[in-house]
Amino acid sequence: MRRTKYLVLIAAFALSLLTTGCGENTEEIGIGPVKSVTLGPVDKNLADKGKEIFDAKCIACHKFDYKLVGPPLKDVTKRRKPEWIMNMILNPEQMTKENTAAKQLFGQYLTQMTFQNVTQDDARAVLEYFRMLDN
Repeated sequence: MRRTKYLVLIAAFALSLLTTGCGENTEEIGIGPVKSVTLGPVDKNLADKGKEIFDAKCIACHKFDYKLVGPPLKDVTKRRKPEWIMNMILNPEQMTKENTAAKQLFGQYLTQMTFQNVTQDDARAVLEYFRMLDN
């Protein structure tokens, strides 16, 4: 009996590795091209670029202190991993279909976030802007 439980646990662990991409936790990092982000001190120049991108592409739906069309973004960098934030920016439709937190946000706000034709570098700059505001 004990051996069977042990084998079931091993099988479950192995299955979780296979379904999440060799141990990546897609619930925490999201689904998309960003697998790892290395953070250092906030880069003001990159944050300034992120603010420009945010003001041009995101501000119609998002504010920081209150709900507009989408959720308020204040302290998002304290609630979500940087990879998750960038994957949500870069891959919002798949995220709302396959990531639990993104599905919950979609269910709460009832509006699909759309891809804003940004690059991975743009998404990184927006992340840096969020980090600057959340400090």
